[in-house]
Amino acid sequence: MIVRTWRGRASSTNPDGYPAHFRQRVLPALRRIDGFEGATLLRRIEDGQIEFLVLSRWRSIEAIRAFAGADPGKAVVEPEAEAALVDFDPTVRHYEVVEEAVGKS
Repeated sequence: MIVRTWRGRASSTNPDGYPAHFRQRVLPALRRIDGFEGATLLRRIEDGQIEFLVLSRWRSIEAIRAFAGADPGKAVVEPEAEAALVDFDPTVRHYEVVEEAVGKS
């Protein structure tokens, strides 16, 4: 499995803009891609800005290319996402999952 990471930053005056876009537009699109395994949206507040970290999980680099295009290292940021953010990373990072553990239920 491959984890794709990307960061975006929002103003504290618009804390819900990007999460709404993520839920309404990004997740439905990702769920239609064969090889998409899941995603997590994280948030932290620092120095008056909100930082979002997206972790998406993929079965293969080919599945990522189905989403990102020929250059899987380039971030896919729709205009609606840009409007909700003050800044974002133009590139992403990919990590191979070496081991994953889940807690007790």
